Amino acid sequence: MTGVRTVRATVEYDGTGFRGFQRQRSSRTVQGVLEAAVQAATGVEITVAGAGRTDSGVHALGQVIAFPLESRLDDDALLRALNAHLPADVAIRELATAAPGFDPRRDAQARIYEYRIEQRAVRPVLDRARAWHVGQSLDLARMRSAASRLVGCHDFDAFTAGVQASTTRQVYALEVWREGSVILIRIAANAFLYRMVRRIVATLVRAGRGELDAAHITALLRPAARTQVRGTAPAHGLTLRCVEYAHIESRYNQQPITQAVMS
Repeated sequence: MTGVRTVRATVEYDGTGFRGFQRQRSSRTVQGVLEAAVQAATGVEITVAGAGRTDSGVHALGQVIAFPLESRLDDDALLRALNAHLPADVAIRELATAAPGFDPRRDAQARIYEYRIEQRAVRPVLDRARAWHVGQSLDLARMRSAASRLVGCHDFDAFTAGVQASTTRQVYALEVWREGSVILIRIAANAFLYRMVRRIVATLVRAGRGELDAAHITALLRPAARTQVRGTAPAHGLTLRCVEYAHIESRYNQQPITQAVMS
């Protein structure tokens, strides 16, 4: 007997063809595809847990999952077998046996998301499923000033479209920079509310257009009607880059998020 072990894996996927991460009875989801691959490779029916429930159309470079499994396949063989049964828009990048009780959602200390905004005059074709095309020039300095007000522990109720018991979240870092014609927004937090990142991005775009200033952003962090946050950025520009499990606050206090994610 091999016994039941906890398998931890890092998953990359193109969210275009999925109705989000969480399993749905009549729709194609990332969780459903992963569970089907495990059953096909091992003959065992399992339930996959994920670090985050990405929305329909949202991509991932470093989603973390875990599941219990009793199988004679070692980690390397299991990695190859699962990838052989996964479709072209999903791949497992890393896989290893984790400590018993590992929970990818509850044990996570931070999630890091990145949003891409394409600024060129003509709409992109090859990158159309990976970036939001905003043809109007955006003021990067105004976006950065607005972003700075969102860092810290705040009530983000105005930035969610869902209902949760607590809407307080800790944002460790929020950076805005430009690479060629693309503006990138990267945000790290202990957790996110439903559509929180996409509503933050839409708000930063409004700041870049001159519709809002930093003082307006501060006002949105006080008890306020959600209607004061207008718009939600399209899902296809958003990617879950990675999930962190240790040394979060000190790490982001010492170096920019762009360096922290790469190290």
